[in-house]
Amino acid sequence: MRIKVSVALLLAVVAFFYSCRKQTVQEEPYIQTPISLAIPPYFPKMKIPEDNPMTKERLALGRKLYYDPILSNNGKSCSSCHYQENGFTINTMVGGIPVLPHVNLGWSKNFLWKGEKHYTLEEMMLYEVNEFFATDLNKINADEEYKKLFKQAFGVNSISSKEIAYSLAQFFRSLISGNSKFDKYRRREVAFTSEEQRGMEIFFTEKGDCFHCHGIMLFTDNLFHNNGLDSTFTYSKGRYDFTGLAADIGLYKTPTLRNAALRKNFMHDGRFKTLEEVIEFYNSGVQQQSPNIDPLMVLPQKEFGLQLTEQDKYDLLQFLKALTDTTFTNNPEFSKPH
Repeated sequence: MRIKVSVALLLAVVAFFYSCRKQTVQEEPYIQTPISLAIPPYFPKMKIPEDNPMTKERLALGRKLYYDPILSNNGKSCSSCHYQENGFTINTMVGGIPVLPHVNLGWSKNFLWKGEKHYTLEEMMLYEVNEFFATDLNKINADEEYKKLFKQAFGVNSISSKEIAYSLAQFFRSLISGNSKFDKYRRREVAFTSEEQRGMEIFFTEKGDCFHCHGIMLFTDNLFHNNGLDSTFTYSKGRYDFTGLAADIGLYKTPTLRNAALRKNFMHDGRFKTLEEVIEFYNSGVQQQSPNIDPLMVLPQKEFGLQLTEQDKYDLLQFLKALTDTTFTNNPEFSKPH
């Protein structure tokens, strides 16, 4: 009888210690590796949310998800419409609309051409996961590799939309373009040609008036303007389609001009196919009677356009080409992980 009691007691003690050990393993805190983004010193300060600090684990996970069609149910991933070699956009239209590039979005709070999404980057990624991609959480939770990676990155056993969105936001923040010839010129590492120098002067002075909306250093103000593309609006009325405010008719988001020379579709409807066409539009094609046209487009002495000479237009083009960042388009840290 005593032997039976002793055996039972021994088994109970073993079970107790095993249970405690198992519980200890489960509650062991996950270890994060803090990192800092390589932000050019002359760029604006980037705000990093307190609840999503940059870590090696989350960034690597976001990069993997960016290229993985597991995000969707139709075989598409973020990279399906955002090619690194094109500056993280695609040179074909999607749904009749040019695809805005994934570059320097860590400084943006307005997303898409009409600003339909006025979000933090984390909130925008939640929209992408829940609505745009409609990610199948059961499918991703059944993937053993992802279960391990999310455990390492967030310390969770069950993957939710939030963790997916937060990891994607980290990779998006890392997509910083700031090493073009212009940047190297600014750092006094290279010299501009005479054409690039003259083009820069046109860009940053009233002669070209480009800098008002495409200011240094992001080359976008991340705001909305009516740049006089049309005098009337029927199919699309710009930001008005989202806000319903008459003052927003014809307003669209200012795209960055960084890596613009790599693109094949310009303006919100892709009506121009080359930078030469864009320059000529601002030189002679602005519809000054357009409703809500930005006051910058109708400044005194601009009634007949910029009136640039052929040499001026060529010089401006050379400066725009100097905004191409081949370091960005070839950076292996941004490419599909192996």
